[in-house]
Amino acid sequence: MRYVFLLFTLISFQLQAQTAYEIVKKADEKMRGKTSQSQMLIRTVRPTWTREMEVHTWMKGTTFALLKIVSPAKDKGTSFLKKKREVWNWLPSLERTIKLPPSMMSQSWMGTDFTNDDLVKESSALEDYTHTIAGDTLINDRSCYIIRFTPKPEAAVVWGKLLVSIDKKDFIELHTLFFDEDGSLLNVMNASDIKMMGGRLIPTRLEMIPADKKNQKTVIVYKSIVFNKPISDSFFTIENVKQLN
Repeated sequence: MRYVFLLFTLISFQLQAQTAYEIVKKADEKMRGKTSQSQMLIRTVRPTWTREMEVHTWMKGTTFALLKIVSPAKDKGTSFLKKKREVWNWLPSLERTIKLPPSMMSQSWMGTDFTNDDLVKESSALEDYTHTIAGDTLINDRSCYIIRFTPKPEAAVVWGKLLVSIDKKDFIELHTLFFDEDGSLLNVMNASDIKMMGGRLIPTRLEMIPADKKNQKTVIVYKSIVFNKPISDSFFTIENVKQLN
């Protein structure tokens, strides 16, 4: 009977992990699509100042990404290109391209509270973590799964653990806790202003709040987004990034 119980426990755990993976996959596909093109306002808030950037993005699956800063003028044209696991930063003011090593993925993206990995997404929420259902919660009257993301041993990721709250009905990521390798809470991200945009019900406002810094946060507001409009692989090249500026 003991072996039957252990086998039942193992099967239950495997089914739960599979269910958690499917939940994460649906949430990931909700915001990603086959392709997406967006216009975003990124507002960095500090105790004594506030800075805004307008950013245009092009994404294709989990393989390609391009982010281009449109304003302010001093940063205009600065771009980030991802192809598979490689990331480049184009600096038009210097006419120089810098390849970002994996060690830079944990650093701040353009002085915001998001990391390079958060926005350029070198790591994969699906491939680089194992997923388990850690519980349930209620956020803004929406019943949510709490999914624990644990990095796979071989994965080069920024975070030591994530706890992500995903709406059970619409598979929207509403709340995320970011922990370091020691289990200390570093950042909290809240998603809100859920509305139809690009033919999908999505959160159009994201707030990233450092856990240990008062009166500091970064807000992303989606101004527009288009899903599943074809984008050629050849769009995602250094040469094309330079021509876009």
